[in-house]
Amino acid sequence: MRLPTLRRARSPEPGTISGTARLDRRTKRLAGRLRPGDIAVIDHVDLDRVAADSLVAVGVAAVLNAKPSVSGRYPNLGPEVLIQAGIPLVDGLGEDAFEKIREGDTVRVDGAEVFVGDDRVASGVRQDADSVAKAMAEAREGLSVQLEAFAANTMEYLKQERDLLLDGVGVPDIETRIARRHCLIVVRGYDYKADLDVLRPYIREFKPVLIGVDGGADALVEAGYTPDMIIGDMDSVTDDVLRCGAEVVVHAYRDGRAPGMDRVRELGVEALTFPAAATSEDLAMLLADEKGASLIVAVGTHATLVEFLDKGRGGMASTFLTRLKVGGKLVDAKGVSRLYRQSISGSSLLLLVLSAIAAMASAVAVSTVGKAYLGVASEWWDNFVFQLGQLF
Repeated sequence: MRLPTLRRARSPEPGTISGTARLDRRTKRLAGRLRPGDIAVIDHVDLDRVAADSLVAVGVAAVLNAKPSVSGRYPNLGPEVLIQAGIPLVDGLGEDAFEKIREGDTVRVDGAEVFVGDDRVASGVRQDADSVAKAMAEAREGLSVQLEAFAANTMEYLKQERDLLLDGVGVPDIETRIARRHCLIVVRGYDYKADLDVLRPYIREFKPVLIGVDGGADALVEAGYTPDMIIGDMDSVTDDVLRCGAEVVVHAYRDGRAPGMDRVRELGVEALTFPAAATSEDLAMLLADEKGASLIVAVGTHATLVEFLDKGRGGMASTFLTRLKVGGKLVDAKGVSRLYRQSISGSSLLLLVLSAIAAMASAVAVSTVGKAYLGVASEWWDNFVFQLGQLF
């Protein structure tokens, strides 16, 4: 007869990763709940760069993806961001991963296999720099197909939104005063933090109307600003920011349905709807233009084929036509942080300090109080020299 024995919890073996599992099928919603050292379990085909950046910023221990992180449809940048940050990525785990792994479970990742306790619950493909590079090279070959689909989408959108684009029909009446003012539209896109930081002098001098598009409103708050308006479907803006006092405009479908309105009402926030088939950032530009903005500055907006595919959109016609309508009013600040970086060299800083000391010394020397102090100092020095001469 075998006597039962106490089993000691095994510590993670070398080369394995252990952490608390956090699950969500929407990556940007999960990013708000993650803590450093957690293991993110996601369901994200073609992991995009913005989502990957949010996971890196939190400091997750590993990322487990139920879907392929690179499907081959286009060269998405998310997996490369994770690999470069040294975060293990295991994808293709299958839908069972969300059934076998529960929120808060302690998960162990060993190679491409995932364990909860001693039970193996899933296995997939462990990505590395070589596998990601190979998948990206294959995905670039499929861009021509996507480009044809995007081109076909342009005429369809023009037929649907002709009245909005040409005559401004459907633009809601807002309380925020925009006429003859600058508008700064912030979207949580590529390099938005760096670009927003470079624009601080512009914001301080011109005091533009600050418009946050969904999570862009959180970006403004994180940078120390209070948005004047929030526009979007309200799926990625936090509750606290929605209550900040900004005017809220909910993006609705063309038939009037606005899924984000329920959430806004639950928070007790008043909101308007803007029904259109365009993207939320396009609506922000059209609204600013229709209300008479003298200049529209955009941060983090999406304008390239890869960026739109990263967002899972089937077309970029609305953005193409919106930018044609807005015309010369629009200044795209995307990448401005790479164009200009303000820096001060060490020699310049030393010269500045020495100049300041010299200026202060000159000011003291010509003042009445300064002359008195100089007389005292001169007398003290003469006494010191005399005493020194007596010693020798």
